[in-house]
Amino acid sequence: MADDLQARADALLDEALAAAGARDPREFYRSRLRELRDRDRSAYDRAVAYYRDELLPSIVDGAEPLAAWSEYGRTLAELHGPGRTVTVDASGTAAPYASPPDPTHLVLHLPDSGREPALLVGLPLELSGPQRATYDWLVQGRNRLRDGEE
Repeated sequence: MADDLQARADALLDEALAAAGARDPREFYRSRLRELRDRDRSAYDRAVAYYRDELLPSIVDGAEPLAAWSEYGRTLAELHGPGRTVTVDASGTAAPYASPPDPTHLVLHLPDSGREPALLVGLPLELSGPQRATYDWLVQGRNRLRDGEE
């Protein structure tokens, strides 16, 4: 039964990704789950329970898959540590997160501690120059432009 639920939810997400031309967030959410497992087993267990008990059933019951997965990404980020989630449009302008985010926006969780890098919640298929700079600086910790960028 659980495998069937996951298969139906995955199919609905795949359809929504194709229709919206959006990037699949599951790969970087898996990475965040591995980090949680190594860092805080209790937070990891809550993330897995949310996935199993809330995310998958909500999608199968009719929730918009991209919005549901985005909220799961925010949940993972919050389990990593408190902070605020913002979207960054193609011009580099940040705004408070609103669900569902525009698939062309970069979505980041900014930890309250200020000592940790921003956490990726949503990534557009193509980053604009300002989005790339924001990602490089806040997520990757780079403080220099990539070769060929000005």
